[in-house]
Order: sequence, then structure tokens, then C-alpha cells
Amino acid sequence: MSMDENKSQNAGQSKNQGKIESVIRKDRQLKYTGTILKIYEDTVIANGHEAHWDFIHHDGAAAVVAVADDGQLLMVRQYRNALDRETLEIPAGKLDAPDEPKIECAYRELEEETGYRCENLEYLMSLNTTVAFCDEAIDVFVARNLIPSKQHLDEDEVINVERWSVEDLQELIYTGKMTDAKTVAAIMAYAAKYGKQGK
Repeated sequence: MSMDENKSQNAGQSKNQGKIESVIRKDRQLKYTGTILKIYEDTVIANGHEAHWDFIHHDGAAAVVAVADDGQLLMVRQYRNALDRETLEIPAGKLDAPDEPKIECAYRELEEETGYRCENLEYLMSLNTTVAFCDEAIDVFVARNLIPSKQHLDEDEVINVERWSVEDLQELIYTGKMTDAKTVAAIMAYAAKYGKQGK
């Protein structure tokens, strides 16, 4: 066998290593219904063994990278109860209904949280926030040519709007000071696609 043939054979073997066997879901039971999510317990057959996996269903959300005329991004600072601290994030929010188009949700959340609106949104990316136990999916859009409007916050929301450069936001990411998954992913994707100046 030639060296090239041997390499080809080894490459084929490595691709098959660790192959995932099929997972069969036997049952799903609703355990809890909250205001924004449902918790289920799944009974599955994985690798020939029965297991019980917790699963959180979320209807989905949309988020916006809001770009000011000078290239800075509009960010929202708000208290997050799960972390018991304030976080700096891109504007975002959950769908009002499971079948609401995510782009419509994005238009709404941009205006409600930042007090700005826009005429057009550009699709940037989609992400699943926590694939191990939750099906939440977020579509992220880019908003430009922002038009001043008015915030429309929920009664329990306190949100401060701040302007940040892409470079400074990346520094927060690299130093572990920004940890919100959707925001980290969106900022890095935006910078990779448009550069730090957003062009």
C-alpha cells in the first residue's frame, strides 16, 4: 500500500470514530409552565440505555445590532435576576407568539428598548443559546439609519441605553467582562462581517 493510500484509509477511519448512535425519544412529560418557558422531562433511549433528560422549551427571540451614524452600537444595560447583576447586551426580546416572524419581533424590541426605530433590518445570524438543555433560537439583525422614537418598556423593566465602539465591546469580551451569549456572538459576527467601523 502506498503512503497516499494509507493516509486516505486512516482519514476515513478517523471520520467514523466516535459515531453517534441513534437517540430515540420514548416519552415527553410537561413538568412546569412558566411565563416565558416550559420544562419537560424526556425519556430517551441513548446508546441502548434508557435515560431521563430535562428539556426547556422557549418560543424564540430576536435581537438587533443597532448601528448609529458614527458606527457606534446602541447597547442596553439592565439587571438580570438569574445572574443577580447588571449586564450589557444588544437589544433583544422574546416573540409575542410562537408564530410571530422574528423580524417583526426585532423591529418591536429595537424601538421598545432603545427608543430608536429603523426602516429596514438586515439578517446577520441565527443561534441556539444553550443547546444542552434548551431549544431557544434567536435571529440577529443589523439596524442602520436609526430614527429617534421613544422607549416603551414593560412595567418591570429598567433599561439604560449606552453607545459603545465595536473595539471597546470586543475588549469586554476578551477580558471576560461581557458574557451574554447572544451579545458575544452577535458582536463578533458583526465585526467579522463589517469590520470595527461597521462598513
